[in-house]
Amino acid sequence: MTATATAALLRADGVTVGYGGQPVVFDLDLEVRPGEVVALLGPNGAGKTTTLLALAGELEPSEGAIELDGRPTRAPLHRRARRGLGFVTEERSVFMGLSTMDNLRAGRAEPEATLTLFPELRTRLGVRGGLLSGGEQQMLTLGRALARQPRILLADELSLGLAPLVVRRLLAAVRDAADAGCGVLLVEQHVRQALAIADRAYVMRRGRVELQGTAVELRARLGEIEDTYLAGPAARDDAPNSHPRKES
Repeated sequence: MTATATAALLRADGVTVGYGGQPVVFDLDLEVRPGEVVALLGPNGAGKTTTLLALAGELEPSEGAIELDGRPTRAPLHRRARRGLGFVTEERSVFMGLSTMDNLRAGRAEPEATLTLFPELRTRLGVRGGLLSGGEQQMLTLGRALARQPRILLADELSLGLAPLVVRRLLAAVRDAADAGCGVLLVEQHVRQALAIADRAYVMRRGRVELQGTAVELRARLGEIEDTYLAGPAARDDAPNSHPRKES
């Protein structure tokens, strides 16, 4: 699980970003290279989702720069997606009134590619998205994103509210995608499971990266990380109440 020493696919350089002129993330330096899973950890309100939104092109930084393939970009999400960026948000992107098969077709992905990743969905192809379990919905969402073979994937809280077995299946799929060359930035509440599949990790608190290192290094400091950086509420909310996405 060691990424090669290649140039970053996605990079944040001194990024400050927030909502309505109020910064939430400060002076962020972060990068994701091909073939690696990078975990972004921190308590609720630390700024993790805001970071993903900025990297995806849905929030404009007030300071600093975001680079895609080594070039600064201010392009919106749909243009970054054309350049190989996939974004799985905290809300599962399922059309509740469409069947599983129609959801796959609507996602402009080859259905068989998703079913290869998650064969559990094969017997559910005729079932409407709203009748799938939470785990099946998340498999559909992630499988559809990976079937498009993104060069870089941003994933926000894949495991939220799901059973441990499903979480392991989702994270294994993410690891497999990285092993095939995709760069992954993963926000994940299950810290131990995230570090088990990650190559590197950043730990955020109060809008700043306070700790970073290889997954091996951070696993050795897990007790300290949980007690010092992840315990208790953050000092600020990540996003104002009017913003549709809840910070993880």
